[in-house]
Amino acid sequence: MRHPIALLLLATALLTPWRSADATPGEVRVGEVLREATMQGLNGPSRGLSSYRGKPLIINVWASWCGPCRAEMASLEGLAWSGAAQPFTLIGISTDDHPAAARAWLQRSNATVNHYIDRALELENMLGASQLPLTLLVDAQGRVLAKVYGARDWNSPASVAAVTRAFRSAASQANGGAPLRSASAPP
Repeated sequence: MRHPIALLLLATALLTPWRSADATPGEVRVGEVLREATMQGLNGPSRGLSSYRGKPLIINVWASWCGPCRAEMASLEGLAWSGAAQPFTLIGISTDDHPAAARAWLQRSNATVNHYIDRALELENMLGASQLPLTLLVDAQGRVLAKVYGARDWNSPASVAAVTRAFRSAASQANGGAPLRSASAPP
């Protein structure tokens, strides 16, 4: 082996989850309020993002070609319908280039929550989806509380507790308070 350090660096780079330190163009950061955007419905009507204000919101950004996105979809559905966490709404945003591919995946997965398709990278950039899946916790006023990059079991007791804690904390600090930090899912 002529260049063992170079090979080690290359292997490390390929095996390490990637997260850009740079924000996507127009990204709303943790602690900031989401801007209005019109979302084109995939399995329901189109809606404005601000129509979800008044209740905590979980936004999952995914794509039909993304294996980790597909893997966590059932646990998100389970979380949405479990009643275990504080009341919230869950929506999905597909970054697929073709709505038909996203619709086909939603039909195969028996999705019941509302899903929308991104257009011209508007939501992908605003939400900061430099890596998929991305899940955002948003308070009732539209302020981003946390961004979780990578797949996880959202219906696990630990995830349900974390979601409940984040939304309760935001509700108790409705007039200010320190935002939660961005996080990566455990490997």
